[in-house]
Amino acid sequence: MKYRFLINPGVWLLLLFIFIAIFADILSPFSPGERFDPYCSPGVPHFLGTNDLGGDILAELLHSTRVSLVVGLVSAFISTFLGLMIGMLAGYYKGIVDEFLVGLTDIFLIIPTIPLLIVLAAFIKPGAWTIALLVGLLWWPAPARVIRSKTLQVREMAFIKSAECLGFSRWRIMFYEILPNIFPVVLAKFLITFASAMIAEASISFLGLGDPLVKSWGMMLNAAFNKGGLINQMWWWYLPPGFCITLVVMGVMLTGLSLEKPGTKPMEEALFT
Repeated sequence: MKYRFLINPGVWLLLLFIFIAIFADILSPFSPGERFDPYCSPGVPHFLGTNDLGGDILAELLHSTRVSLVVGLVSAFISTFLGLMIGMLAGYYKGIVDEFLVGLTDIFLIIPTIPLLIVLAAFIKPGAWTIALLVGLLWWPAPARVIRSKTLQVREMAFIKSAECLGFSRWRIMFYEILPNIFPVVLAKFLITFASAMIAEASISFLGLGDPLVKSWGMMLNAAFNKGGLINQMWWWYLPPGFCITLVVMGVMLTGLSLEKPGTKPMEEALFT
């Protein structure tokens, strides 16, 4: 498993974008605030040209990496944490607790999250952190359902019954016995949610509901389509952020596959359960 993880191209893709996000200030040829002639074609020194305001597109792309990745990570952490707590409580306690939490999850599952996210983002102060919080609070039912299913399976195993007979507390059993056994599915769901959150942020920002002062890949796409990038066939303006989103999502999925042990399919369970 260790060697599969190290040679997996998805891992290296993610590490590349993490490296860019951390060292964007060093890697960037110019500051995003510097201004040059607008609508320049790719060349030296502007390898991806300039936008409508004269900003260097490559510098904007590199600095946007940090915002897009952080939004995805924060959203994935919030939704996976909520899903983990609700799913484990429902799966372990069963009975009325399970019925209540499953009912609550089903209610949230039937809510059209993307339209609701658009409406909420339109009425709340726009911004990357607002979108991250909204995505995290609306995306938890899918992890909760998968985690509940796995908890129910582990709950009936012999070592859990033994722990109960020994008088271990329920919280100790959940976090020291059940959680390590369902962690691959939790991690897989975290990765899937991370990719989904990045796509959601890009979609919301593309619609103009992001913060124009905080550049992300979605806001770059919004600016390119609204400021003449598409009409003027400036592919170097709108294709790079789209490719970056695609590569990160591909890297996340390939990384999840590299974490699978022989005989287990956590990514498959996280996707289709």
